[in-house]
Amino acid sequence: MTNFLEALSPIDGRYVKQTQALRDYFSEFALFRYRIRVEVEYLISLSYLSLPKFQPLEPQQVAQLRSLYTDFTIEHAQEIKQIELRTNHDIKAVEYFIKDKLEGFGLSDVKEWVHFGLTSQDINNTAIPLSMKESADTIIFPNLDTLSHAIMKLAMEWKDIPMLARTHGQAASPTTVGKELYVFVERLNIQIEQLKKTVWAAKFGGATGNFNAHKVAFPQTDWVNFANEFVSSLGLFRSKTTTQIEHYDHLAAYCQNMMRINTILIDFCRDVWMYISMDYFGQRVNAGETGSSAMPHKVNPIDFENAEGNLGFANSMLDHFAQKLPISRLQRDLSDSTVLRNVGVPFAHCLIAFQSIHKGLGKLTLNENALSADLKNHTVVISEAIQTILRREGYPEPYEALKGLTRGNNRIGLTEIHRFIDELQVSDLIKTELKQITPENYTGIIQFES
Repeated sequence: MTNFLEALSPIDGRYVKQTQALRDYFSEFALFRYRIRVEVEYLISLSYLSLPKFQPLEPQQVAQLRSLYTDFTIEHAQEIKQIELRTNHDIKAVEYFIKDKLEGFGLSDVKEWVHFGLTSQDINNTAIPLSMKESADTIIFPNLDTLSHAIMKLAMEWKDIPMLARTHGQAASPTTVGKELYVFVERLNIQIEQLKKTVWAAKFGGATGNFNAHKVAFPQTDWVNFANEFVSSLGLFRSKTTTQIEHYDHLAAYCQNMMRINTILIDFCRDVWMYISMDYFGQRVNAGETGSSAMPHKVNPIDFENAEGNLGFANSMLDHFAQKLPISRLQRDLSDSTVLRNVGVPFAHCLIAFQSIHKGLGKLTLNENALSADLKNHTVVISEAIQTILRREGYPEPYEALKGLTRGNNRIGLTEIHRFIDELQVSDLIKTELKQITPENYTGIIQFES
């Protein structure tokens, strides 16, 4: 594309700087390269079986073959597209491309071992999970770790800053800013660890998964063990019993895990948005930026809004993958193919969101004056503490006593509360204990696991 302004999708246009790293895994160029990689590695592994008329390849020949994917260029991809115009089949075009290159390497006698006994999905259902695995290892996981660490950094910095909590939108027992942020750190880290344990499954077993062609050609060869070892050598797990295609259950699990992470981040974005609207958080202003086309004073929380929108869009697609891909009519229909061509799209939107949140976090400032003022305006929240101590002391109906004083009267201050304490039939020692409680120090136990 010569002009990103002509892009059909914003992930290749407006947001290209955030998403272009994913092209190495999910573009059609990348898919060709991954398919060639699987075909070439299969051919090399096949040669080591010492089958009749196919002796092990020499190290120089192996290096030549691997250069087909290690040195793959856009011109090579265009060659494949030209072949596809003739074949009307993308995998067959890859096969013919490799065979053409073998001629140039002086390996004409090896040509018919390319794609030997295979069906297209042996290639696709190995190439695609391999691309997803490597994109996760190099892009998705590092970005998630960076994001979690950024939230953790703020949580540690603001660990002891008291803050009024709100349940049902109403003033509730105080907490700290850091603890509320750490809630998301813990949630994210649990799901990220699960995500990193994803099983990346491949299908490799011929036209209907039974090695029919392999067995009829070489019935004495242990093709199951060969396939298991070959797929394992690529860093993948081979699904043993399949139809023509991988059943995609593991891929669906990965998508659902990503959806949970995205949902946690949507929750986080909305909370931060609320704290900004309450003036708990401010945002650093970058010179030259405009917050509103009409109101010069505004600094909109656009990074968190942008992230929320992209996470929601990603989840809609991830949900479709998780629900659609594990379903196929009988031994196979083609509906999975067109869906998998879009597999990079939701992860592009995830990446945009992760980077937007990280950018937004870097702008946040803490407005301790607003936090303090809100606590002082809601002294009533320490009524829970007072009635709990009174319960401890066996005082009759303390909840009811505090309810009469405070319910519907959120603006009473320490003066009124201390006057109430003075009238209680308890010892001076207990009254002193009760008067030491303030919204600022009634924050409970703040637990962090570093």
